[in-house]
Amino acid sequence: MLVKYLPWLMSALTVYMTVLAGNKSRYAWLVGLVNQALWLVWIVASSAWGLLPMNAALWIVYTRNHVKWK
Repeated sequence: MLVKYLPWLMSALTVYMTVLAGNKSRYAWLVGLVNQALWLVWIVASSAWGLLPMNAALWIVYTRNHVKWK
């Protein structure tokens, strides 16, 4: 069930984060980090190991952006 429905939530959070970033809200990157945690759960649950490099890179980028936007 997690593998089936979690992508819907992650998609919604990605769109919301993008809107927040466009509005120059510093909370965009926190939403993005929460979303990356969900991605990590989904990657493990679905055994989609090829997405781990993307997940790791976005953890770094979103953390960097959050710190720079404070």
